[in-house]
Amino acid sequence: MKKFIYRFLFINIFLLTISLAMHGQFGCDCNSIPSQGNIVNVNTVNGLITALQNANISNGHVTIILAANTYQLTSNLPFIGSNMTRVTIKGATGNRDDVIIKGLGWNNNAVTHIFNVAADSFTVADMTIGEVFYHPIQVHSHPNDADHFTAHNVKFIDAKEQLLKVSAGGPQFADNGIVECCLFEFSAGIAFQYYTGGIDAHHSKDWIVRFNQFKGIRSPDGTLAEHAIHFWRESSGTVVEGNHIIDCDRGVGFGLGNDVLSGHQGGIIKNNFIHTSRDVGIGLEYAPNTKAYHNTIIGDSYPNAIEYRFAGTSNVHIANNLTEGNITSRDGGSGLIQSNIIISNSNIFSDANNYDYHLLDFTSGISDAGISIPEVTRDFDCQIRPLDSGYDIGADEFYDVSTNDVYLDDSGISIFPNPVENTFTITGLLSEYSVQVLNSQGQVYQNYNQNSGTIEIDISGLPTGLYFVKISNTNGS
Repeated sequence: MKKFIYRFLFINIFLLTISLAMHGQFGCDCNSIPSQGNIVNVNTVNGLITALQNANISNGHVTIILAANTYQLTSNLPFIGSNMTRVTIKGATGNRDDVIIKGLGWNNNAVTHIFNVAADSFTVADMTIGEVFYHPIQVHSHPNDADHFTAHNVKFIDAKEQLLKVSAGGPQFADNGIVECCLFEFSAGIAFQYYTGGIDAHHSKDWIVRFNQFKGIRSPDGTLAEHAIHFWRESSGTVVEGNHIIDCDRGVGFGLGNDVLSGHQGGIIKNNFIHTSRDVGIGLEYAPNTKAYHNTIIGDSYPNAIEYRFAGTSNVHIANNLTEGNITSRDGGSGLIQSNIIISNSNIFSDANNYDYHLLDFTSGISDAGISIPEVTRDFDCQIRPLDSGYDIGADEFYDVSTNDVYLDDSGISIFPNPVENTFTITGLLSEYSVQVLNSQGQVYQNYNQNSGTIEIDISGLPTGLYFVKISNTNGS
């Protein structure tokens, strides 16, 4: 794990960073999903069925909380109709392994889906779902325009076809979906057939796919499986950020083929770790105005890491990507290609054999070698990219630790130890100061006021990660 010690000096404000040396690895925040509407507690399949039937009668506005249990289905659950707005279904413990809803397997059509959704603002969280004939979740953009779908901390496993499907069929669009902190996986490391994928979305506008893992989305035969993440059929504005794609046939796809009706408009693909087994890491097909920034892409055999294809793929911007394959225009694709680096081996990474593509050390030509991109202020771990030096190329920003403790010579203030296990000390406060501990996104965890001298701060209750200490002189001097 990286350790970040950095100092910014502003007028009357010292802002510096410390890192916690506790167990685990820092990642991006995945805050819990709040309940909405009436609360219904469930611990059986029949109880879940009844709760959904009642939600249909009451037109939604309910949170169904599932007790830790395995819910074995023998037939489909009730359809989430368009009248059932603001339905949330989540596990009680927050641990997605504690609540499992499963069908009868990929080759038994008695259970085709876990959740079949045509309603606005449907949320599923904190559970494992799968072992079905078609899709664990299918969202219907037509005929009822299912907007504001959310999947949070869900494990999608072992379906015959795509693990999350957003289907089309008419002029409507499913808008503003969020898929975050989820795992998409074929547990055997390979799919049951080639017609499968992770997320397959048609007619989807302004979706966000962030901080997820995709594993083993691979075909068992010579035909390629679909992408880990694929948005097409007139989709637009998709943000794909901070995902970890592991051993999948293909990575991220926007659009399909040389056809505007199957294409994708705009959107951004940034800060992803991508490993593909047989094909391209990022594929843009009739995907004008797409941005691909700061991705790290490693492939087993295919020569191209990023492809932008067809004349309809124009005005793309591909920058600061770290790849093991080529970045290639095919069939007339065009755009601005800047500051990308192709590597010949993976020994610059922490543990490439286990798909960990954090930089092992400061690397000439990669560290501080990227251009500044306003849309990318953080890295794969949501750690801030420093403002006073060049961005590192790829999804990971490496920070060299030249000293552990922090000394602000111009103020006489010292902070130690760094990294921190439980407590750290600030000395040299000569007048009234306020002290704040913040995470990398600027959220304040703790506040202190100190007149002078020394202060000891206990942060043993915080998760492992990167934190800022903000010290402000309250009298303005």
